[in-house]
Amino acid sequence: MGGLTVRPDLAHRWDLAPQEAIALQRRLAERVRREPDLGEVRRVAGVDASYRNQTAVGAVVVLDYPTLTVVDYVVARCPVTYPYVPGLLSFREAPAVLQALAQIKVVPDLLIFDGHGIAHPRRLGLASHIGVLLDVPSIGCAKRRLCGTYETPGAEAGSVSPLYDKDTHEIIGAVVRTRTDVRPVFVSVGHRVDLDTAIHYVLTCCRGRRLPEPTRWADKIAGGLRPALEGLGSQDGSTKNVASAQTGGSNEGD
Repeated sequence: MGGLTVRPDLAHRWDLAPQEAIALQRRLAERVRREPDLGEVRRVAGVDASYRNQTAVGAVVVLDYPTLTVVDYVVARCPVTYPYVPGLLSFREAPAVLQALAQIKVVPDLLIFDGHGIAHPRRLGLASHIGVLLDVPSIGCAKRRLCGTYETPGAEAGSVSPLYDKDTHEIIGAVVRTRTDVRPVFVSVGHRVDLDTAIHYVLTCCRGRRLPEPTRWADKIAGGLRPALEGLGSQDGSTKNVASAQTGGSNEGD
């Protein structure tokens, strides 16, 4: 077993000028596959990126599916070198996330990002950008809307409302109520899934909370929590890996 690495033909610099970065996003968005192309899903990884001062923290946690037992995790840290530019956050966050994904011991079948997929002005949020670079099935599951318009879904858990591009009326995602009477999340295709598949895995990965367990755990681990590895982790030799360790307090993120 080994980590996930960028396809050599798609590798690119992360220090591009904003106009170059935007042009690259448009090119890579053409490579996003919006139809399901994934086999049996036995491992789901949650991916989270956050910041500590001028350091980007990338956390990846792999869970057995459908038991949602944590079997492996990695935290990686990189200096933040890219300026804050709306719509270009992947250029700040992806280097740390890719470093973590490259070090994971238990390779997941599906990635769920705390962030957007194609629900992005250029259809290439972090979930799509990294999904394409790695050619791995991926889903965006964000806490907040980045773009698009929608009608509020029903109050019951499982209620769904389409997220539309306000200009083209293209469906770019879904507003999903994962817990009754709690704020919905914004789900979108990342790569190699369709929207129905993305919604299915987000809902089946929830355990009575607003956020799916993979991204909830990734948020906690990025904040400093270090869980014991159980179940499959003891059978297949998975190990935790914390790069450049200096941990902080836990971050609930429910």
